[in-house]
Amino acid sequence: MKNIKSYPTEDELPPVKTLNEIDFSATYSYADYMRFEFEERLEIIKGYIFEMSPAPSRMQQKISGRIFNSIYNALHGHQCEVYAAPFDVRLARKNQDDSEVFTVVQPDIVVVCDPAKLDERGCIGAPDIVVEILSPGNNKKQLINKYQVYEEAGVKEYWIVSPAHHTFFRYILDENGKFQPTKLLTEGEEVTTSLIPNLKLVLKEVFQD
Repeated sequence: MKNIKSYPTEDELPPVKTLNEIDFSATYSYADYMRFEFEERLEIIKGYIFEMSPAPSRMQQKISGRIFNSIYNALHGHQCEVYAAPFDVRLARKNQDDSEVFTVVQPDIVVVCDPAKLDERGCIGAPDIVVEILSPGNNKKQLINKYQVYEEAGVKEYWIVSPAHHTFFRYILDENGKFQPTKLLTEGEEVTTSLIPNLKLVLKEVFQD
């Protein structure tokens, strides 16, 4: 009888123990991502691996904490939930099978209003709000790609916060599924959103110190 060569299934593939084993020119899925055992944090955007910036600075953490706390307090009694990084967001195109999910990101803060999108591994599907806090190490290509995948996935609001410039910028998804830019906000102004009626984010307090 002719010998038939067998190949390992996804469950049988060995873990990836070091970053040196990653081929940055290859494409990866969430199933591959789950095999990574090294400490370095990565994101997958449209199948391609991106290294995340080093640990956030003290000021970035303070700003993130202030935004998170304001949202958390405003959501009291509401169905929506807020989560801070590290928190995996899997943006599936069609099939939610791990091997068919090619975008896995870790935004600084997300708000999810549909409980069906939450599981023990994070969020599967588009959060309602995504917050990214910029750092000097942010990869421009990565930010452009994130804009595209957030828009395609149907994220309702995409917030970009710059600690260096003390600015807040927001894209809002229109009825045609396209992001529309809004006014650049700075210290002295406040952020409100129809998605969280009780939220009033005072930027002077966010960027204090």
